Amino acid sequence: MSIILFDDNAHLTLLPLTYTRPVADLRIGILTIAEKWGRHLNQDHSFYTRDYLQAKFPEKIEDDNLFINGAVCPDENLIEAIQSLQAGQALKYNEQLLAVRLDQTAANAFSVDSAFNEVINYSNLFVSIRYPEDIFRKNDIELRKDFQLITKGRTSASISSTNTIIGSDFFAEEGATAECSSFNTTNGPIYLAADTQVWEGSHIRGPFAICEHSRIKMGAKIYGGTTIGPYSTIGGEVNNAVIWGYSAKGHEGYLGNSVLGEWCNIGADSNNSNLKNNYAEVRLWDYTTQRFRKTGLQFCGLIMADHAKCGINTMFNTGSVVGVGANVFGAGFPRNFIADFAWGGAQGFEVYGINKMLETAQRVFERRENREFNDTEQDILKKVFELTEEYRRF
Repeated sequence: MSIILFDDNAHLTLLPLTYTRPVADLRIGILTIAEKWGRHLNQDHSFYTRDYLQAKFPEKIEDDNLFINGAVCPDENLIEAIQSLQAGQALKYNEQLLAVRLDQTAANAFSVDSAFNEVINYSNLFVSIRYPEDIFRKNDIELRKDFQLITKGRTSASISSTNTIIGSDFFAEEGATAECSSFNTTNGPIYLAADTQVWEGSHIRGPFAICEHSRIKMGAKIYGGTTIGPYSTIGGEVNNAVIWGYSAKGHEGYLGNSVLGEWCNIGADSNNSNLKNNYAEVRLWDYTTQRFRKTGLQFCGLIMADHAKCGINTMFNTGSVVGVGANVFGAGFPRNFIADFAWGGAQGFEVYGINKMLETAQRVFERRENREFNDTEQDILKKVFELTEEYRRF
């Protein structure tokens, strides 16, 4: 059976984070949504997503195909319901398509709006991601679930006796190192992946996860609900933030209630606000309506898409959205929505030319031995540059 994770309209409501990836490639908890399904079903997976993303995230159709909504995180009840589907049956929650099982002919004609022979209604609650803030808001839940999934029946590797571990929900993979740091698991588990480093004087509260080949610099203060993706460097103060990978916030400064994409860089002493001075509800820019949307949240910080960067001492207002490839710098607070491929700051913006941006991305990729800035990566960014042109009317 082929497992195909499909995008529904969440691919639009999650912009700008999904300009460069399918919804199922979002990291929440320890794993991406696609990795969760792969582990639970013990099968490889592919993607049904936007045409310009298919070269990097291909679709694989076989004789028997199980399409699963890429915005939905697995749990025991949902897995059981999906695995019980017979050919031609679809599983829906209200009007939201959760999964459908199709033969090869029907799979080739699949769309989210297709009519299916038989619909089974699902009534249990589950975790799904519809808006960017859902990623940090629901990260605590998914961290705990992923920790159980990854560590069940296994024994943690040992780490240096110079550390202090409070509680018992601590797990380190072989190759993880830490010195003279504290890990408090009384409020949630802590997971250190293989080849990770926690440098001296760091203080970490769970639930927390750091993924492979990442490092935490000396004296970092990290609060619960935080995930650090692979190949990242983190320092300063971090609270309830999800950093997808290949990104750096290596210096002092605060990052809270936030999401950082891949290949992002936060300059030294940069900060984001996550609470308005009047304690009012935070609004976030919504690409589908092209206006600011109520989030229902009092705490909401920074949403930064792939390849975005900021200079030293950058100050982000509460509820800021920074688009793909944007480069932000200078004194003062820039606007709450910074368009994709924008260059500038509070004093104004201009277009960050695609060729200049690609040159920078090439240099960044060259610093990672396991990643290549190939034509596929470049074509995706060129397409996103075209798709976001309307937002760059400075």
